[in-house]
Amino acid sequence: MLDFFTGHYAYWFTIILLCVGLYGILFKKNLIKKTIGLAILQISVVLYFVSIASKWDATVPVLDPNIPVDQVASYLNPLPHTLMLTAIVVGVATLGVAFTLLIAIYNRFNTLDEQELIEKIQ
Repeated sequence: MLDFFTGHYAYWFTIILLCVGLYGILFKKNLIKKTIGLAILQISVVLYFVSIASKWDATVPVLDPNIPVDQVASYLNPLPHTLMLTAIVVGVATLGVAFTLLIAIYNRFNTLDEQELIEKIQ
């Protein structure tokens, strides 16, 4: 049983990050804290996809004369890593836009509290 938990530590860390991100999104009232929770949630998804794509004792997908071509399991699949690199770039861009919008909201309404903002808008 202990081997199951120690052998899948990346998944447990991903689940913990996912829960922290969801907690920040659902229960925090400050919009900056919600945005940070969203970023943590996104990082947990990227970590999950990278962890399921990694293999022990595997090498990069470059033809190696020491490894026969028919041993496909000895090579890593680069596609999930490339897709997650793209997800990281898109996430950083959307996070920058979100913080820009939060600055604009604060300059106009002088608050980032969700309830105060709803009251000021209505």
